[in-house]
Amino acid sequence: MEQRTLGRSGLVVSRLALGTMTWGRDTDEDEAAMQLTAFVDAGGTLVDTADVYCDGESERTLGHLLADVVPRSEVLVATKAVGRTAPGPMGRGASRGHLLTALDASLERLGLDYVDLWQLHAWDETTPLEETLAACDAAVSSGRARYVGISNFTGWQTAQAATWQRAWPGRTPVVSTQVEYSLLQRGVEREVIPAAESLSLGVLPWSPLGRGLLTGKYRHSTPSESRGASPQWQGFIDGLRSAKADRIVEAVITAAEGLGTTPLAVALAWVRDRPGVVAPIVGARTAQQLQASLDAEGVRLPAAIRTALEDVSAPAFSYPERRSAT
Repeated sequence: MEQRTLGRSGLVVSRLALGTMTWGRDTDEDEAAMQLTAFVDAGGTLVDTADVYCDGESERTLGHLLADVVPRSEVLVATKAVGRTAPGPMGRGASRGHLLTALDASLERLGLDYVDLWQLHAWDETTPLEETLAACDAAVSSGRARYVGISNFTGWQTAQAATWQRAWPGRTPVVSTQVEYSLLQRGVEREVIPAAESLSLGVLPWSPLGRGLLTGKYRHSTPSESRGASPQWQGFIDGLRSAKADRIVEAVITAAEGLGTTPLAVALAWVRDRPGVVAPIVGARTAQQLQASLDAEGVRLPAAIRTALEDVSAPAFSYPERRSAT
């Protein structure tokens, strides 16, 4: 698998990341072990989790596998602190106390002394940004994290966080931003992607398959075993459904048929090779599902197909992102 530098840093990661949001609930430890083994065998290195995934069970499962299945030295571990309010005096949002306590809890569940990438899961408007970012500095200076990133920040929030860290000598730079990005979710191209490119942040797209819609499996109905049939996930998947989404899915299927590959491979290759993107994060309930994403490594989209997909999925741009010539 090709390796890419994460933003303006010395961290080199695989151009596909393994997501673990279902580990510990929909994906048991045996299935997770098969996924992790297949991913590493294919040349994958970056594994993404978060403290809130399955109430910490995702981190705990990954920790078990790093102890017994795959050597820690072969994996780059990325986790996130959600910054949500929790009980106790240090439970306030993205406060320094809460974030560092959350990081310590993540390390305990993972069974690690440090993580390679620690990400702020969301913006917290109730906590001063400088305090939140000071937690990132403390995490790196104490050796508990090697690099830091952000997740689900808007364009102006991305620019403010990255610029603040650059403005002061000795601060820990933000090297990445994790956002939802796919042919069905291109809104980040208005401001987030330009901000990331301008500030040399690597983009880590989550849900690059449009919450599963771009695989075509929901084309005519909702499979009974799919996440879309689950009360827990139905609303999440339905949130991207629309007449335009149907047209995009049909275009992806047509492209796949013409190339002799799968809709999944087409959708993944499109976002993987977008400007600024370093590593789409693919999650799977089973090792078989993950293998389909790994098999897409060799797919390259011809320019004509890429243009056609971009035309059918183009987001609306207007003032001030795109000014008319006057």
